[in-house]
Amino acid sequence: MSSLVLYDTLTRTNSPFVPLKKGEVGIYLCGATVQAPPHIGHVRSGVNFDILRRWLTKSGYNVTFIRNVTDIDDKILHKAVHEELPWWAVAMKYERAFTEAYAALNVLPPTYEPRATGHVTQMIELMTLLIERGAAYAPGNGDVYLEVRKLKSYLTLSRQNVNDLQPAADADETYKKDPRDFALWKAAKPGDPSWPTPWGAGRPGWHLECSAMAHAYLGESFDIHGGGLDLIFPHHENEIAQSEAAGYGFAKRWLHNAWVTTSGEKMSKSLGNSLQVAELLKSVRGIELRWYLGSAHYRSMLEFSHAALEESATAFRRIESFLHRSVELLGVAPTPVLSQSFTDAMNDDLAVPTALAGISEALRTGNSAITSGDKKVIAQCANEIRGALEVLGCDPFDAAFAGATSDVSANALDGVIKLALDQRTAARERKDFAASDAIRDGLAALGIIIEDTAQGPRWSISTESGK
Repeated sequence: MSSLVLYDTLTRTNSPFVPLKKGEVGIYLCGATVQAPPHIGHVRSGVNFDILRRWLTKSGYNVTFIRNVTDIDDKILHKAVHEELPWWAVAMKYERAFTEAYAALNVLPPTYEPRATGHVTQMIELMTLLIERGAAYAPGNGDVYLEVRKLKSYLTLSRQNVNDLQPAADADETYKKDPRDFALWKAAKPGDPSWPTPWGAGRPGWHLECSAMAHAYLGESFDIHGGGLDLIFPHHENEIAQSEAAGYGFAKRWLHNAWVTTSGEKMSKSLGNSLQVAELLKSVRGIELRWYLGSAHYRSMLEFSHAALEESATAFRRIESFLHRSVELLGVAPTPVLSQSFTDAMNDDLAVPTALAGISEALRTGNSAITSGDKKVIAQCANEIRGALEVLGCDPFDAAFAGATSDVSANALDGVIKLALDQRTAARERKDFAASDAIRDGLAALGIIIEDTAQGPRWSISTESGK
């Protein structure tokens, strides 16, 4: 059986994954800065690392998964002014929006989800240690900076030269020894939230919080640190700098997911091309949006289009339809089983596209078996497909997706459509094909697609419905 191989951004190589502690894996994922509703660029990271977590768990590891919430930041303060709300109300409002989006896409809750504002004590302890070790300095105005030129390993992740860097635009350069030094702590400004420290009241810099929280929940060294490509510099680079300067081993492996792009550009609010999760869930189900976001390799860019999303949703519904047919024919739900080909694909740096090719082959074989009536093959294919979907977080039998197809109850919807299908069947039996076609076309106009099979008519909701 193959063993797990993962890419490491630090070394730019694939290598076997060996945890620091046998049977245990610690993962830290940079979570959201909660200053706006989540778009699919945000939640792609959640989906990608959820697949990693599920695969590690399926492989027998006990996973401790930390995903932080940045609930104090310049952007949050700016949004609070525009929304005429307290900064903490803005942070809570959008934190809840992210929680709802993750739940809709069946992203498992983290083991712990620490907020930056709840860990100021740990940040002060870390800054104290950095100052004692001569890596950081407090110039007397309330700021605290990390002195980057004292760090031999600085920029090893992004592989830049410190002399080529632009000044760190996170504080007034007046108090810095070098313009490239970055702020661990920012002195309080009138009207802004602040916390007391030995160097004066203020609030944390962006980078400090993750080092402090990773240390608090995972220890001085842990297995995997994850996030989007855009975080490599400056955020992850500065996390490494302040953590290693404190004497911590920090993350042993770095994984970064690529962006969702539109017209070749990274999705962001500044480009005006962001697509909010809540809006997309009006046209596709959460399970379909997750399938789409998880279908590309995590290190590959995903070019978004509505057409591609609809095509992906249609493909998923074919898989879902086969699984439901198998239940009708066999009388039991499929038992999740992992095929060797799926296992090999996932162990190859989470090669989901290769795994999907195996699912497609099992689907073709299973549908052929339905035509021939080979129940043994139907069961085998259904079991393997469900096993794969379970790891990918897209198991249609998962309670997380129950009732996600409509605003009305699933039972009521099913009953109404069954009544219409019974009328259509009666019309066909009396050879009233005009009435039969009218019922079919009427359902299609409502977004209900009818498929005639050897076992009788089946229905599904079109990806075009709800638009």
